[in-house]
Amino acid sequence: MQLDEGKEKFILAWGKLALEWGVNKTMGQVHGLLLVAHSPLSCDDVMEHLKISRGNANTTIRSLLDWGIVYKHNVVGDRKDYFIAEKDVWQVFTHILLKRKQKELDPMIKMLENVSTVEGKCEASDEFCKMIKDLKHFSTRADSMLETILKSKGNMLLGGFMKLGK
Repeated sequence: MQLDEGKEKFILAWGKLALEWGVNKTMGQVHGLLLVAHSPLSCDDVMEHLKISRGNANTTIRSLLDWGIVYKHNVVGDRKDYFIAEKDVWQVFTHILLKRKQKELDPMIKMLENVSTVEGKCEASDEFCKMIKDLKHFSTRADSMLETILKSKGNMLLGGFMKLGK
């Protein structure tokens, strides 16, 4: 397989994987393109390569910047903005994990805190309160585990994952 064919297959697969993670396909493809790009790419380069509109490319790149997995890169003598992807896999993982935690787990914990104050002394309220308490316990344990992962040094944890995979 030639390099260009391998890159194209990777970009398409990264886009499909993004759907599984709850991210749109274009965002996955743009990230995949920037991951395998040998040099920084402009928005025009992304548009041309993926055959997407300027608005779609701009919005997607802005989202990737917000996630902290893509960075602006200045090219001397050129007024265009160029972009590069974070190439350190651990950094990509932790940025994605942090963003997902902020968007999904943190609001859920807040909501569980809010509904855990339900009053009433009947079988239905007791059952509801038990379920909320169990969900809250699980969620806060997951949150604690994620905080530990995010604060840890990638090499230590990544080494543990690699040993599990062998």
